[in-house]
Amino acid sequence: MIIDTHQHFWEYEPEKHAWLDDNMKKIRRDFLPEELDSVYKKNKIDGCIAVQADQTEEENRFLVNLSEKNDFIKGIIGWVDFRSEDISDRLQQYSRLPKMKGFRHIVQGEPDPNFILGKKFFNGISALEKHDFVYEILVFPYQLGAVLEFVKKFPNQKFVIDHLAKPYIKNGYFDGWAILMQEIAKCENVYCKISGMVTEADYSNWSYEQLQPYMDWVFEHFGAERLMFGSDWPVCLVAAEYEKVKNIAATYVEKLSTAEQDQFWWRSASEFYSL
Repeated sequence: MIIDTHQHFWEYEPEKHAWLDDNMKKIRRDFLPEELDSVYKKNKIDGCIAVQADQTEEENRFLVNLSEKNDFIKGIIGWVDFRSEDISDRLQQYSRLPKMKGFRHIVQGEPDPNFILGKKFFNGISALEKHDFVYEILVFPYQLGAVLEFVKKFPNQKFVIDHLAKPYIKNGYFDGWAILMQEIAKCENVYCKISGMVTEADYSNWSYEQLQPYMDWVFEHFGAERLMFGSDWPVCLVAAEYEKVKNIAATYVEKLSTAEQDQFWWRSASEFYSL
């Protein structure tokens, strides 16, 4: 069994999806479940977690609607304004939706490097545990210092770091990212996704050998029990087809025991998202 813990759907709108710059024009179109279902059947993927790509509650409704019509969508990561005064009420409402598993904020896009440490943001995060919601951490490496402070404040909250915190693979920078990821990994409530690496490398000139040191590091410090596979489809398509992205992970984990491989491909996801 394989669970893809990170993919997106959208009906392309130039203004809403302005983050799709000219380097990503290949994916300036609609990406919907019918297409992904075909990709999954070809690559023997059993289910997925659909992750928000737009910071609106309309996006949540869009994903919930798709999940109701497509059983392979096993869970949803949506968005809420954690700084709002009615955050507890909003989470209470979302807790009635079985496939709503948690939320994320696009912290990587915030100009304040310490955004994640804001008092109002903290207040919202503190309400997640009551409803057994997870929180996904989307940041750049320069924000990992704040992430370390953040996860220590909530030792009972389940967190996962998206895309290995987007290490600077293209430029070959490693040490600063590695030191902070090692410290964060000491917090046993924090997981990490093996996802998004090809788009942090040179889109047209990446290699498995460039990616391997980053995988070595997170497998050493998080272990297979807190790592999960994610494709980042369709964003990954600017650098690699789905099969190639899957094969990066498959090549790496083939040296692991059968139990560790099962943990990585689906058990970690099942435990983390309560599937």
